[in-house]
Amino acid sequence: MKSSFIVQTWRRRCTAPCRQTSLKYLFPILILISFVTVLLVDSFTPAIVEGMRFSAIAQIPRQEIRGVWMTTNDFDTLKSRDKVKDAVSQLRRMNFNTIYPVVWNSGYVMYPSALAQHAGIQPFVYKGSDGHDILADLITQAHRQGLLVIPWFEFGFMAPPTSELTMNYPEWFTQKRDGSQTSNSAAGEVMWLNPFHPQVQQFITNLVLETITQYDADGIQFDDHMSLPHEFGYDKYTIALYTKETKNAPPKNSQDAAWVKWRADKITAFMVKLNQAVKQRKPQAIFSVSPNYYDFAYKFHLQDWLSWMRQNIVDELIVQIYRPDLKSFVANISRAEIQEAQQKIPTGVGIMTGLRNNPVPMQQIKSQVRAAQERGLGVTFFYYESLWNDALESLTERQAGFQNLFPSPALRARAE
Repeated sequence: MKSSFIVQTWRRRCTAPCRQTSLKYLFPILILISFVTVLLVDSFTPAIVEGMRFSAIAQIPRQEIRGVWMTTNDFDTLKSRDKVKDAVSQLRRMNFNTIYPVVWNSGYVMYPSALAQHAGIQPFVYKGSDGHDILADLITQAHRQGLLVIPWFEFGFMAPPTSELTMNYPEWFTQKRDGSQTSNSAAGEVMWLNPFHPQVQQFITNLVLETITQYDADGIQFDDHMSLPHEFGYDKYTIALYTKETKNAPPKNSQDAAWVKWRADKITAFMVKLNQAVKQRKPQAIFSVSPNYYDFAYKFHLQDWLSWMRQNIVDELIVQIYRPDLKSFVANISRAEIQEAQQKIPTGVGIMTGLRNNPVPMQQIKSQVRAAQERGLGVTFFYYESLWNDALESLTERQAGFQNLFPSPALRARAE
């Protein structure tokens, strides 16, 4: 624009001879102006583009979960400081970023607990090979390598009928309409703590608070057992509470919609209070849940985790999708509620890497991880020992396969 104005002014003020004489002086000036203009534009453009790119990224905060559960099957590793060190280093090299160690299983805690001892449910303590606290050691070593540690309340409201918990506190357990108190699960025959009973709620809350207070943990996780099978809830306490609030006796049909909702809402109310207690004690603690897919969780286990998420008490979600068939797996990870979660919180899927008597081929694991990644989802594997031991492939092949899943890091910052 400026060079055009100069040319027009020069044409008006100069005669033809003048223009010819002055032309050789004017062109260098015009060239200089153009050159400077190009330099200025070039120098600003990368900054503008980079600023726009940074702004776009800043508006979409995303943490990719790359985790693994450590179960009681991994105790041989957990009890050895050297094995824990090697395991954590290996996970770090393979670009994992989160470990979920079990701390509540079969009616027992996996750490020295004054609460459990007082309740008479800690006849022994899971100690390391040199008598050390295995949870404290894992957290220390994982943090040195930059991994998060989120203790996992695996059994939730579930406990075996032979545990001290069931024998010492029979009034804490609920029952079916026919009076029976057990159901079959992946862990065998179990009984269910009554999630509506205030003493049960206080007991679970106290254990959770003890865990996050006693240890430098990054959060706490509850899975599909923080629930109740729909057949249960016909104990005296729950019947009286339901009758008082609704003026009706519980329906004979355990899947009656109103009866399901009433019990699910009670569990939700408890989870809201539990979240508040955790956040009051440790505001930055990650409140993690790892349920089954929603339709199953709500209809069959009264676990309305979608409501939990919408009430903003869930900081990360890992939906367990243990399906060998890729088509079924993809259908489940593509559900609307998972897409909704992705818009709010770090979201991932639980992938089975094998059981002791049922190894999972690396190709199946790879295809499921790729499907999850294509949809912007993180992954957590069940469980550590089956990542590369008890596998169909050799140790070298198996570890190379996992290395290829995560070629670059995706670190999750600790919230101090």
